[in-house]
Amino acid sequence: MGVQTAVFALDALFPPDLSRGERASPVALDRRGAWLRALPVEDGRWRIRADLERTDPAFVKRLIAVEDARFWIHPGVDPLAVARATASAAVTGQVTSGASTLTMQTSRLLTPRPRTVPNKLVEMVRAVQIEARLSKREILALYLTLAPYGGNLEGVRAASLSYFGHEPSALTPGEQALLIALPQSPEARRPDRRPAQAKTARQEVLAKMVRAGALSPLEAEEAASEPIPGRSPFPALAWHAAGELARQARADEASVVSTLDASLQARLEPLVQRAAAAQGPAASAAVLVVALDGRAVRASVGSGGLDRPGGWIDMTRALRSPGSALKPFIYAMAFERGIAAPDTRLADAPARFADYQPENFDRVFHDEVTAREALTHSLNVPAVDTLARLGPEAFEARLANAGVTLWRPRMETRQAGLAIALGGVGLSLRDLAVLYGALADEGLAKPLAWTEADAEARRRERGVRLVPAKAAEEVMAILRETPPPAGATPAALVRGRPLMAYKTGTSYGFRDAVAAGVVGGNVIVVWTGRADGGARGGLTGRDAALPLLFQAADLIDAPPAAPPPLAPRSAPRALDSLTRTAEGPRMIFPPDGSVVQVDAFGPASRGLVLAASGGETLSWYVAGRPLQADPVSGQVIWRPSGPGFYDLSVVDERGRAARSKVRITG
Repeated sequence: MGVQTAVFALDALFPPDLSRGERASPVALDRRGAWLRALPVEDGRWRIRADLERTDPAFVKRLIAVEDARFWIHPGVDPLAVARATASAAVTGQVTSGASTLTMQTSRLLTPRPRTVPNKLVEMVRAVQIEARLSKREILALYLTLAPYGGNLEGVRAASLSYFGHEPSALTPGEQALLIALPQSPEARRPDRRPAQAKTARQEVLAKMVRAGALSPLEAEEAASEPIPGRSPFPALAWHAAGELARQARADEASVVSTLDASLQARLEPLVQRAAAAQGPAASAAVLVVALDGRAVRASVGSGGLDRPGGWIDMTRALRSPGSALKPFIYAMAFERGIAAPDTRLADAPARFADYQPENFDRVFHDEVTAREALTHSLNVPAVDTLARLGPEAFEARLANAGVTLWRPRMETRQAGLAIALGGVGLSLRDLAVLYGALADEGLAKPLAWTEADAEARRRERGVRLVPAKAAEEVMAILRETPPPAGATPAALVRGRPLMAYKTGTSYGFRDAVAAGVVGGNVIVVWTGRADGGARGGLTGRDAALPLLFQAADLIDAPPAAPPPLAPRSAPRALDSLTRTAEGPRMIFPPDGSVVQVDAFGPASRGLVLAASGGETLSWYVAGRPLQADPVSGQVIWRPSGPGFYDLSVVDERGRAARSKVRITG
């Protein structure tokens, strides 16, 4: 009894130091578990906490079979392994087999020591202490978090991402063998620097797997032929937002599952970079995409690129002028209070409001216009007049009640003014997304959700009433009538494309160009400008931000706005099919006016198999250029070079033709 008490006392006085295992690189994942970004720990090391739920179970089983066959039953020290190693050393006069269990190796990783006999005894004691404090799965996860894999890589997730380009949720036998071999001598076996040594070490582990019955000889032979990988940088999507989420992660979290969509993010980032580059060397841009369902943020592009001026600043959080983007909410509140209706006639003429005299952007007045026309064409004087009747303080208070603060110079001493109507306040893209989300959701405002847990909570929340549902829908209907930007086909004329409700804004001095839209259950907010707030000549929200808004909308997998079916829904039985063989060929695929999505573009893509009926010999043309049939299958395969509209035609031997105009999307 006294011995047990002494042991417990010593264990309590000298516990194992587990702090190193508590410091891990936080990882932000997208909503489907795809890697977005991680942050390094001390000395720039990538120590990514292992997640056994996301680790290939076959790898775990083979790791234990090779490194510590009795891991699940020993108390931290394997007596049989110790006896075997001792006997072997006594016979040969040197150490020929190790006795370190995975728990002992974990102890050494927690507190590195020189490999001496006294330190080996310390590791044994520490291993028993660790076993008394942690479960076997926790010990295994701790080992797979701390194990070194060469350079500044620690942990199986960091190694798998860097060497193989994917999470360790599914590993080939060759990948498993390499990951088992590396921690024993990580620098000498680094595959990116010493591929020959890495290949030899992998072969040795594969042989051990075969002897342990964890792998068949045929599987080992196939695994040995796998190429030795190099090292790649970690993914870094949604640099600003993912970094923010990772920094907020709890110390015990292996990763944070965000609401972001890695696929959409990867499509939007190059688009935003091109838009920023096109607007000048000092320009930047930002895009925020929010799903109305749960207010889940699906994409957040904080800048036009880290290599651009101010690229490290997250412009979705920056306070910038929204320009005229707040006008829809002025009219919505006016509709609510009975000050105006969509077709109320308003004066658009020079007017002075105390010491404030606004004028329209083009300096042209239109005498009388309806509220609908004033909002559609973003006229300034009617908006200021309407805000004066509402009261700017009341307007500001209503937005604040919905969680959106309008920032003004010297807010403590100066009251809100009528300049709010024209963007004389500071507002972030995130707050603008909250407001437009309310407009699209029957007037109910909810905070944005950045994690799946928050999105689920938003779905249960009622939200804060910003404006009545009727007023919100009236304003949304007006915004859907706004003319599209130059070069963009009106949504109603493009089959399958949802109708977008949107508004633009331009700040004083053309410093900020803003566009906010609602399409297909998503809110999209766009900003372009200079991160330092510098003035730019002549770039308005309609010119500089609206095209990017429409391009971003094209990249979102929004539900189609299908036209109503034509009547009659079905033909009489006798007229069920009508074949006109005497009128030449008939296009079967792709039909005229269709929108076709392809997986890839160019000569290496899978392509589309074209089909038509009628005629014995058919010749195909795209934009007047002939397509050749495949010599083996006889099929005509078209591989579009990129997205856009194409003219296809098929001609029979008598010169009769059928034509089809289609839109190809990626």
